[in-house]
Amino acid sequence: MSVKEQVIAILAEQALLTPADVSLDNSLGDLGIDSLGLVESIFAIEEAFDISVPFNANAPEESAFDISSVSAIIAAVEALIAEQGKR
Repeated sequence: MSVKEQVIAILAEQALLTPADVSLDNSLGDLGIDSLGLVESIFAIEEAFDISVPFNANAPEESAFDISSVSAIIAAVEALIAEQGKR
């Protein structure tokens, strides 16, 4: 499974949707993912890819991890995988 497919699957699970219901331009709000769901998604992404996501739940706007859309999250995860030498 590709990074894109895994991230979409994680977000879909949090949103109680099927992966087919998640599009790349969706925001987390579009998917109905609240702040708790975001934190759970971050933990799931860290576990799935064995990476450390630089995200502060108390100040998400100050985070280097872009959560503005599904495609931004995928790109951020791919960058972290490359940076942290995983996969």
